[in-house]
Amino acid sequence: MASTSTVTTLTIFFFFFFIELTVSQQISTVDSECTGRWIHIRRLPSRFNLDLLSTCNHYPLTDDLCPYLANHGLGPKTHTRTRSWYRTDPLLLELIFHRRILEYPCLTPDPNLASAVYLPYYAGIDSLRYLYGSDVNSSADHGSDLLSFLTQDSPEIWSRRSGHDHFLVMARPAWDFSQPLTVDPPIWGTSFLERPEFFNLTALTLESRFWPWQEQAVPYPTSFHPHSLPFLESWIRRVRRSRRTSLMLFAGGGGTSSTPNIRRSIRLECTNVTETEPETSSEKIKTCDFVDCSNGICEHDPIRFMRPMLQSSFCLQPPGDTPTRKATFDGIIAGCIPVFFEDQTAKMQYGWHLPEEEFSEFSVTIAKEDVVFRGVRIADVLMSIPKEEVARMRERVIEMMPRVMYRRHGASMGLMNKKDAVDIAIDGVLQKISSRG
Repeated sequence: MASTSTVTTLTIFFFFFFIELTVSQQISTVDSECTGRWIHIRRLPSRFNLDLLSTCNHYPLTDDLCPYLANHGLGPKTHTRTRSWYRTDPLLLELIFHRRILEYPCLTPDPNLASAVYLPYYAGIDSLRYLYGSDVNSSADHGSDLLSFLTQDSPEIWSRRSGHDHFLVMARPAWDFSQPLTVDPPIWGTSFLERPEFFNLTALTLESRFWPWQEQAVPYPTSFHPHSLPFLESWIRRVRRSRRTSLMLFAGGGGTSSTPNIRRSIRLECTNVTETEPETSSEKIKTCDFVDCSNGICEHDPIRFMRPMLQSSFCLQPPGDTPTRKATFDGIIAGCIPVFFEDQTAKMQYGWHLPEEEFSEFSVTIAKEDVVFRGVRIADVLMSIPKEEVARMRERVIEMMPRVMYRRHGASMGLMNKKDAVDIAIDGVLQKISSRG
């Protein structure tokens, strides 16, 4: 159980947090730039957000989330002198997004003026009690309390468009909220997204299923959260001048079983690394570098993998337990060209942030079946790409970097003029809601 001092600290923290929310919504509604872009933040009882944070270490089967609540969900700094790097847990995206939307310039206290209504409900954190806690056999109940509140407290806000104009963030793959209501006992997950009453709202998830139109995947948070434009530009300069001494890198776990799969094939290829001789230099380049992230040891330690990513031209992004990977976005932050093995890892997921029509400009796709069953060597495919094309692709990856990062709250005005993952997600939500008429 969280200590009394921890809960007290959180209470004080969120007291000022919601004071800021109240102030932020008192924005003049005469600004023409906000026409069609007004957002109302629904005031929810603390049991839907603040109270959930006090259970940050209640579930022994998961990591203790308490240390990562620091800095409004960004987590503790990786070292004391940094102002951009944090030990961020992806499950706290709900908290990160909530803090950031308070800085959105078009907030309104009047729901009747709003084009969209944001629900600051920490669905992923609340799901822990159904996935790992005492309510594990009651997964069909997930969302019932929220629905009761929305339909009973100022019900006109919810009923005016039957939830079509509402959106929330769910910091887990959508599969974790997609347990059919009729399955008893439950197998895995909660039934939040299977509730017909929630079919109309927009759910921003870390990974979406490809058929429900109410789901949209948004990038996993990385550890990079710059607070000013000079810090971002400084990092980009470092990425550009980094010496890429390895052709390709795999940072991850798995692949140790005897069953044929893409991770096993990658491990086998990387185990038999060779050095290639560049045409214009006597310096040898390692064919494959490998960072073993088994048992979650890389989860909150970006130092383990960021340097190798900076030193590699290509980052291999095979699917794991689910198709998507946080490492996809870590690699982009490092200017490491992503190599995908199936479209569901990113191409069919992050259309708002990684436009599908531009995919071949910043990434490489190799069918996993070709590697696993047809003997295609990944290194051979990558070495066949001309150096000029590799340079162009890396530049496109660097251009994509601001789109997938989550800048620090309270960032300088210069950096706020560059749209980040939150800005693009909000634009996408507004456009999606508007398209429904």
